[in-house]
Amino acid sequence: MSVTKKIKAILFDFDGTLRLDSPSGSDVFFARTAEIGIPTDDRVKFQSERWTHYYFANSPEIQSDLKEFKDDGFWVNYSRRKLLSMGCDEAEAKELSPSMSMYMKENYKPVSHVLDESREVLDSFKRDGYILGVISNRDEPYHDELKSLELDSYFSFSLAGGEVQSFKPDTHIFDQGLKRAGINADEAIYIGDNYYADIIGSRKAGLLPVLYDPGLLFPDAECDVIRSFRELHSLLK
Repeated sequence: MSVTKKIKAILFDFDGTLRLDSPSGSDVFFARTAEIGIPTDDRVKFQSERWTHYYFANSPEIQSDLKEFKDDGFWVNYSRRKLLSMGCDEAEAKELSPSMSMYMKENYKPVSHVLDESREVLDSFKRDGYILGVISNRDEPYHDELKSLELDSYFSFSLAGGEVQSFKPDTHIFDQGLKRAGINADEAIYIGDNYYADIIGSRKAGLLPVLYDPGLLFPDAECDVIRSFRELHSLLK
């Protein structure tokens, strides 16, 4: 980590970084594709997961899909795209996407949770006097969810992209987060699990990016990478 000023704030992504789903949507999707005979080995999972991160990083594709499809139609089309990312051809993906979307709707019932190590690190950082905040690509404020997960007391602010009409990797959302924290960009690090949204965006905004990548989806990432939140202490030193 290249530090030009003393770090005053540690800012986090929310979904996939602090808040985790068990099981993940991809785990349920892959289990189903394996059941129906679609090749679902580690290589296929790896390429599909990287695509999923790209897609949800406010990609041109998701922007177009959100305009074109509503409600269940969006998720049918998303299933088609995810099947394509797994190597299915267009005809197969189009044929299977309605049933895959319905399967996910009926069977994907995740439980949200926060890792113990995340709470430990947040406790430590708050005691050490860092400003802590959350910047997410959510459409709506999520303070109630932070509260239900017993995370709200750690953070000085939380920001949803929909509040400022800016979504990572756009830099405006980071600029607004820095304003709420009352600091300059080079006084903050930003930690997130999505290379395309979190790392590219925060770096362009002048923050110091840290990729949380427990599954090693981005071995070629050109930034500091952690697989456990406990590694953050050594980075800050």
